[in-house]
Amino acid sequence: MSRMSFSLAPEPEDDAREAGRLLFAGPVDFAKGVVAMSGMPAADRLEVCFAGRSNVGKSSLINALTGRKNLARASNTPGRTQEINFFTLGAARYLVDLPGYGYAEAPVAIVARWQALLRQYLAGRATLRRAFVLIDMRHGVKEVDEEILKLLDRSAVTFQVVLTKADKVNQATRAANIAQTAAALAKHPAAYPEIIVTSSEKGEGIETLRAVIATME
Repeated sequence: MSRMSFSLAPEPEDDAREAGRLLFAGPVDFAKGVVAMSGMPAADRLEVCFAGRSNVGKSSLINALTGRKNLARASNTPGRTQEINFFTLGAARYLVDLPGYGYAEAPVAIVARWQALLRQYLAGRATLRRAFVLIDMRHGVKEVDEEILKLLDRSAVTFQVVLTKADKVNQATRAANIAQTAAALAKHPAAYPEIIVTSSEKGEGIETLRAVIATME
């Protein structure tokens, strides 16, 4: 079996860039926090979810995407987000913020409950189009990330890696960790073959990610 080739996502075309700008300039509102499958909102619109280990910069990225400073509350405490948070994105999309994984400062029983809910969500949400898995550019793919990548493979959910905190590394580290990430992804059949590099502080990659979400069908 041949390995898939991974590359950096290209700059969006003008029409896709504008579609992304318009989508995220429109209404983005918190819908609900869910702690059990019975509480899920109706699966009546396309949705994308964001996953990442604790302190990968997920809240900062969601805030940068939406242009709202406190839409997704950032926390210095790993594992603070304990529910699946749904945000309405325009009239026809959900943006879904999954609990951070790895090194969660929480009792084992609570972590196990999050993991069970995550598995149920990924396996049972027909309207989920893509999972964006955030990887810290400073570290690349770690063992704790591999666990969720394998879960996404088993759930047959297409996922795309978003490298965060690109402004925190030099060019040599950037190149090395992009290559390391591409090599790691080659083992995963559910991986989308384009990697998006982002910096929430500098705005790098934000327009690209917006365009990808806006043009998804």
